[in-house]
Amino acid sequence: MNYRKKVKLGSLLVSKNVITSEQLEQALSEQKTRKLMLGETIIALGFANQKQINEALCENLGIDFVDMRAVDVPDEVFNLLDESVMRKDLIVPLNFENGDVNMLRLAMADPTNIYAMDDVNIITGKQVIPCLADASAIKAFLDRKLSSKEAQSIVDKYKKEQELQLNEEELNKEKNRQADIESAPIVLLINNLIEAAVRNRASDIHIEPCKDKIRVRYRIDGSLKEILSYDNSLLGAIITRIKIISGMDISEKRIPQDGRITMLVDNKEYDIRVSSLPTVYGEKVVMRIAAKEGFNKDKSKLGLGPKDLETFDEILKNSHGIILVTGPTGSGKSTTLYTALSELNTSDVNIITVEDPVEANIDGINQVQVNTKANLSFASALRSILRQDPDIIMIGEIRDAETAQIAVRASITGHLVVSTLHTNSTASSVTRLQDMGIENFMIADSLVGIIAQRLVRKLCSCKVDRFATPQEKKMLGIEDETREVKICEAKGCKLCNNTGYYGRTGIYEIMPITTNIKRLISNKADVDKINEEAKREGMTTLKDAARQAVLSKVTSIAEMIKVTYETDDME
Repeated sequence: MNYRKKVKLGSLLVSKNVITSEQLEQALSEQKTRKLMLGETIIALGFANQKQINEALCENLGIDFVDMRAVDVPDEVFNLLDESVMRKDLIVPLNFENGDVNMLRLAMADPTNIYAMDDVNIITGKQVIPCLADASAIKAFLDRKLSSKEAQSIVDKYKKEQELQLNEEELNKEKNRQADIESAPIVLLINNLIEAAVRNRASDIHIEPCKDKIRVRYRIDGSLKEILSYDNSLLGAIITRIKIISGMDISEKRIPQDGRITMLVDNKEYDIRVSSLPTVYGEKVVMRIAAKEGFNKDKSKLGLGPKDLETFDEILKNSHGIILVTGPTGSGKSTTLYTALSELNTSDVNIITVEDPVEANIDGINQVQVNTKANLSFASALRSILRQDPDIIMIGEIRDAETAQIAVRASITGHLVVSTLHTNSTASSVTRLQDMGIENFMIADSLVGIIAQRLVRKLCSCKVDRFATPQEKKMLGIEDETREVKICEAKGCKLCNNTGYYGRTGIYEIMPITTNIKRLISNKADVDKINEEAKREGMTTLKDAARQAVLSKVTSIAEMIKVTYETDDME
């Protein structure tokens, strides 16, 4: 096999009809501006996806594709190359071909890079057999493999610098203390921490001071996992560095603070919300990570079924009224709200939002940040917004009676209002508005649709089939005891970090406010009656959506129980 033949990616993709000649010309022009590799530019422009590019390259070069998420590299093979070489060329030694120690299989982001292969050949003295791997997956693999080693190296370097600079005169000078905090090792430590979190799909980073260590945990697919631990002596430097880059007050350690960081990782912009909290062992910091483009999803990728998509579209067609998205914290409400706004965002409408905080910037939408210090609350911002000739108003969350009253008045006077509430189901949102002092006839007049949602973890490809037990069939609403029902359960592999799950999807309960439901709300009907009518009119409940996800082998019984336990008994 000739692994060294020269291949021009652009020409290859054109010859395979993956992209057109015109698209290649545009990508080559954009590549100079964006300063990305050609393949990355083609993907960014939406001309092709990573899978299409991978398949074309592998077929042309006659090489294998390697999924780095599921790879386990022995230390004796991994240590053949220095970290700097692997990061520079985005390569990882995998194993010896068929046990032959002279033949080294090498994962490469660019398998046409002959110079990198020559370097590996000179360094190791072994013949290289290239394999293709995604660049982002190689970076994430190196982060996982090297994170503990890198962290310890940075910690040692930081301590050494501290010892060299430690004398009485310098300890009394704020300037020198500040210089220590800004020193490169700590800057590198925080950057590595955030980059590794992004590449490992984490939504949150927890930095927690304990009695004898600093614990670092990532929340991945909704579950926390300990990643690293540091020496307690580093706490002050770590917290202060985070405070500096997130715009917090470094001199204030007694009260909670909030901040924000914008950071580029692998050419994608991420918005990081930072929160500090004083604890008995020192300040704890939580960083919530959101990709700027992550909120701007196509509605078809939210997890909505065909029927729910149709209902969602019908609700969005209303020119006035209130659309509510409900669910607990972390159930994806913001993503659904932003998706709805993106659908409604056309040049002939004026959209204004009031949020705390603004989670993502959307072109063409006027976004207002709540500022309690300047007395700019949801309610006061809303009053001003109504004088700005809006067509659509988005309220980050209806938290109090005053905000609810203004939102209802705005919807009745011809505005479309979209907002969130913290309730368990669609019908219980009506009760919450009643508790806030809104008259029933006003609720009935203003509401046009309510969407309740949860996020469930998706089973990894390592899932295993089995037959449901009689009790599980009962939970799934299957009355026929003799019917055999196949479901899947989590197993665990290298790809999913032995959790059995990889990624999450939404389950939804969408209630359009029909004439019959309006009548029930006006007549002060309870939650159960509203729910019964909505189901009679064809609403899929959260419980039914979760059951369907289990029967479709998307998720497990355990996940179904976890996300629907509060709706009612699973009988």
